[in-house]
Amino acid sequence: MDIDALTHALVRFRDERDWAQFHTLRNLIVSLNLEAAELLELTQWKSDAEMAALPEDAAGMEALRDECADVLLYLLQIAERGGFDLLRAAAAKLEKNALKYPVEKCLGSSRKYTELD
Repeated sequence: MDIDALTHALVRFRDERDWAQFHTLRNLIVSLNLEAAELLELTQWKSDAEMAALPEDAAGMEALRDECADVLLYLLQIAERGGFDLLRAAAAKLEKNALKYPVEKCLGSSRKYTELD
């Protein structure tokens, strides 16, 4: 399934339940952040080593997949409601980031673009 087919399936799912009335742009953005917090919660009280071992834990991986999917589904709904192509927006943002973070200034550095020489 490609992203357009997924978006259409998601819209159909929403519309079959008459949920569009609740899916204002503001509500979708709030919901995205709640789901992102649930993704973050998976890391709570875990060390980097415990997180690195997550792929071997079936229940942990299922939770990770589910929370990532929830975030993606809300992003798709935000893009649909906002009237823009999420893949094009991501590609354009990557181009902007390439200009802000040129390889010759950023290689191996975690500094923000405002801190570069």
